[in-house]
Amino acid sequence: MNETILKTNFSGMSEPKRGKVRDIYEVDDKLLIVSTDRLSAFDVIMNQGIPQKGIVLNTISSFWFRMTEAIIPNHLISINVDEFPSVCEPHKESLRGRSMLVKKTKVVPIEAIVRGYLSGSGWNEYQKTGEVCSIKLPKGLVESEKLPRPIFTPSTKAEIGTHDENISFDQAGGIAGADIIDKMKTAAINIFNTCAEYALKKGIIIADTKMEFGLDEKNNLILIDELLTPDSSRFWQTSTYAKGKSQQSFDKQFVRDFLLSIKFNKQPPPPDLPEDVITMTSKKYIQAVKILTGIDL
Repeated sequence: MNETILKTNFSGMSEPKRGKVRDIYEVDDKLLIVSTDRLSAFDVIMNQGIPQKGIVLNTISSFWFRMTEAIIPNHLISINVDEFPSVCEPHKESLRGRSMLVKKTKVVPIEAIVRGYLSGSGWNEYQKTGEVCSIKLPKGLVESEKLPRPIFTPSTKAEIGTHDENISFDQAGGIAGADIIDKMKTAAINIFNTCAEYALKKGIIIADTKMEFGLDEKNNLILIDELLTPDSSRFWQTSTYAKGKSQQSFDKQFVRDFLLSIKFNKQPPPPDLPEDVITMTSKKYIQAVKILTGIDL
């Protein structure tokens, strides 16, 4: 279970579709999503994996899916490998802890981003225009400052190796349909508020996050992919938070810092990561799952 897994290819199963981190198999009329230990930084997949990372992502996602299912249904069927279809049986130990059986959906081609604090690309845009994704914000905000209320800032879904592009609410409606984007916005902000309030009690600030949605067989909007993980969100510690500067995160900050220190050009091929960077990143992921869910990996 603790073996670092960069890639899966299970005999007797279809060739998987590979994302930056997940390998996705079609199993009957369902999908089997396997969270590997791959790590992507600046949209480039690193050569080495981060031990336990896939298990952390799977554990945190399923925790949040259960917490928010009253807000909007999600695609999760089971994370218990003993309940998976028989074709998965020979691979149970590799799948245990890092996989989920989910409903198949038609993916809405928009990333649903909710920002509660001013950071990342939102901070960069605000400095230039005073806006984020065409949303006018108060003057005089500083980096990492809490926004008056969370904002919904959609982006396009980029292919591997390319960058997502921030777009306006109206542009998102033009791509996916105004009614769908309106429902996405309502659900995403409700989820963010519910989970951010919970996390705050645990000493973690959820600064922003990215969610994905799909349409089920009845064309109902449901939540899919991952939810509020260190890969899809910025987690900050309340004990070290101070506005006016960038914050240390419960994610791949050590990897990003290393890549910036060697002036990585953000293009493949990536450099090899030092062992201490891999170890510290793994510890951060494991610490996040322990604080949020109480689960010891």
